[in-house]
Amino acid sequence: MTNTAHRKPLPGTSLQYFDAREAVDALQPGAWAKLPYTARVHAENLVRRADPAQLSAYLGQLIERKREIDFPWFPVRVVCHDILGQTALVDLAGLRDAIAKEGGDPAAVNPVVPVQLIVDHSLAVECGGFDPDAFRKNRAIEDRRNEDRFHFIEWTKKAFANVDVIPAGNGIMHQINLEKMSPVVNVQDDEHGKLAFPDTCVGTDSHTPHVDALGVIAVGVGGLEAENVMLGRASWMRLPDIVGVELTGRRQAGITATDIVLALTEFLRKEKVVGAYVEFFGEGASSLSIGDRATISNMCPEYGATAALFYIDEQTTAYLRLTGREEAQVQLVETYAKTAGFWADDLRSAQYERVLTFDLYSVVRNMAGPSNPHRRLPTSALVDRGIAGAVQLEMARAEEAEGLLPDGAVIIAAITSCTNTSNPRNVIAAALLARNANARGLMRKPWVKSSLAPGSKAVELYLEEAELLCDLEKLGFGIVGFACTTCNGMSGALDPKIQQEIIDRGLYATAVLSGNRNFDGRIHPYAKQTFLASPPLVVAYAIAGTVRFDIEQDVLGIDLQGNPVRLKDIWPSDEEIDAIVAKAVKPEQFRAVYEPMFALRADNGERVAPQYDWRPQSTYIRRPPYWDTEGVGALAANPRTLKGMRPLALLPDNITTDHLSPSNAILANSAAGEYLAKMGLPEEDFNSYATHRGDHLTAMRATFANPQLVNEMAVVDGQVKKGSLTRIEPERQVVRMWEAIETYLNRNQPLIIIAGADYGQGSSRDWAAKGVRLAGVEVVVAEGFERIHRTNLIGMGVLPLEFPMGVNRKTLALDGSETYDVSGTPTPGGMLNLVVHRKNGETFEVSVRCRLDTAEEVQVYEAGGVLQRFAQDFLAANAPVAA
Repeated sequence: MTNTAHRKPLPGTSLQYFDAREAVDALQPGAWAKLPYTARVHAENLVRRADPAQLSAYLGQLIERKREIDFPWFPVRVVCHDILGQTALVDLAGLRDAIAKEGGDPAAVNPVVPVQLIVDHSLAVECGGFDPDAFRKNRAIEDRRNEDRFHFIEWTKKAFANVDVIPAGNGIMHQINLEKMSPVVNVQDDEHGKLAFPDTCVGTDSHTPHVDALGVIAVGVGGLEAENVMLGRASWMRLPDIVGVELTGRRQAGITATDIVLALTEFLRKEKVVGAYVEFFGEGASSLSIGDRATISNMCPEYGATAALFYIDEQTTAYLRLTGREEAQVQLVETYAKTAGFWADDLRSAQYERVLTFDLYSVVRNMAGPSNPHRRLPTSALVDRGIAGAVQLEMARAEEAEGLLPDGAVIIAAITSCTNTSNPRNVIAAALLARNANARGLMRKPWVKSSLAPGSKAVELYLEEAELLCDLEKLGFGIVGFACTTCNGMSGALDPKIQQEIIDRGLYATAVLSGNRNFDGRIHPYAKQTFLASPPLVVAYAIAGTVRFDIEQDVLGIDLQGNPVRLKDIWPSDEEIDAIVAKAVKPEQFRAVYEPMFALRADNGERVAPQYDWRPQSTYIRRPPYWDTEGVGALAANPRTLKGMRPLALLPDNITTDHLSPSNAILANSAAGEYLAKMGLPEEDFNSYATHRGDHLTAMRATFANPQLVNEMAVVDGQVKKGSLTRIEPERQVVRMWEAIETYLNRNQPLIIIAGADYGQGSSRDWAAKGVRLAGVEVVVAEGFERIHRTNLIGMGVLPLEFPMGVNRKTLALDGSETYDVSGTPTPGGMLNLVVHRKNGETFEVSVRCRLDTAEEVQVYEAGGVLQRFAQDFLAANAPVAA
């Protein structure tokens, strides 16, 4: 049964809707007008879905801005890319086996909420954009390498109810979500008729807030949290911190949305919006297109927020028309938003507990780097930061003249990622700069591996319409795929000669890309550092060939008439960019792309066995070990004790999920590489760590496999040695991380991780939690956690604990030789005792906060994790009734 209170006809339609405004104002007259957008969407969700007996208490939390009780949120959809989506479905397939073993019906285990899985994280740029056949070649390699994975994904489409699959080669999940999948306002049938309500979703990628640009609450979660939602459970939460960000002014000439978002990322990180729902409003926000807004919303995790919302307004409906949505749907969005109180004009009196102001006019041309997306780098400051300079450039050019790679060589230049390729203005700007560069006779440097990987096939169509694709191709930026590629670490192999020169000379080589992440070691093992930049700047750096170059002042080259050419000479005007966008980007292009793509997903009625026939020799798909009582990583054989734990790692601040479980190429001398070779895979087909996450025997060997890891336990000759290393205790032997994990597993030794601030920032990577739990880690104690990783730890049954302010591994003089116990009973946000036993026999206690933040999280943790909790509940609910 559905709730019926506050259900009304939607004017001008045959639909109904829930009047959340009426419900809120009934509790406190005039309260709705003060609610931020986020609170309004949650209020509607509660009025429509929550237990009526609890509704007043839940709405009271929103009205009074209190955070005393948990309330449920029921997202409409789950959106997945193939890496985390596949591993989530591997978990569900394993769960089916566990249910069958206990006498239950495996076919009854299905996603309850619709799941949309887009295969977009599997393509590596083995062939760069200077190869006219790059797209076909890369796709063929993708299919060959991932045959096991794609076989499993095809089975899930037929075996599970409520799973749709968009196959490889069609685009990036977030861009497809923005351009097609999100209706903004949903319509569903129930026993009372057709009901309209806001679209909401969770996605197995931290950049799921991309679609927040349309006013859709979309939150990035880990695969484990997504599994919880898939199986029909509410996502329990307390009222989040909702921060209003007023955008004032308008951008200056020549400034792209990338420049704006990099400045905003720095600004919002400093303003500490970590975990908050950010809502952009004001004159500046109104002036931004949905493409610009999407660039800003996409980088939500880079400034640490949970969501990054814009109000629904005329820009929203204009974009829905531009991308080929049916006119009836566009009208529904406007009618519903205006009637239900979600239209921008209705939010003018919204009140925020905190309001920040950001002036768009203050933004200059920016990059970010060399290692963090919130480390803004104005292009005017390249010399001041010591990146560029006359001396460095002279040395680089001298090396180039000798036939050598220059210092700071840009070995990868990639226009990639939905962050920017969902914004036609950014793509057209890059294409125009390429056209202008070609006209002046400029060329890409030969050592630069360049590529264009749009998140949508519509990009190719509007570039062809504008007659600009050929200009990008001429500079080496031909289309290499429609997938996540370089931004996800899938940049592919370098030319062997270039790679060997980098190794032999110990070169400082770099990458420049239009993506959202540039953590050390992410983009390519031999790109020591990475810079984020707008698409036109990526093209400019491919011409420059080195970051030892003042991109604003230095000469890019000499034209055919012998004149020096600088960036300002080839940068297109805003008027030209806007004119071409208006002329070349058309609704029929989006219809041509998406109508056949979504028609292919129709169910043909074919059914398969409800349990997967696991392939024993696969290094991609393997039955998960969560219920096993023997074998590597068998959790059931090693229940948590919270006693006598030894540290696996002692870590500094800003440890990312790329440190915990990297996604890039697997090297032959890594633990995973050695294992794959033993399993018979040729090195050229090792693929990436990300693609092997359906096989725990490969993925476990990726735990802490990042060569840029700094583990303070790995001390050699008195110095901390960088790399995938740790120290086995009590022997005090420094070894490769996997050797230590294997040793401790053989000893049944429980483990702990001690870390600094912002632990687990970065991608919503469930294997960053799975890997450490299967290694035997029971507890992570840190100075602070990023939201998604904390929930993933809980989903794997790992206890997250937080040091009190001013207390950390250094103030406690921890060196990794200790053993640890945890005493006390976990309660939401309660205090527990961390008992430290030093090697010299000294024992002391530290009071730490339990970061199980809700009662639901406590229950998940006590069950051993999300899957264990579901299995227990499923078997209990389906137990035979005694006669």
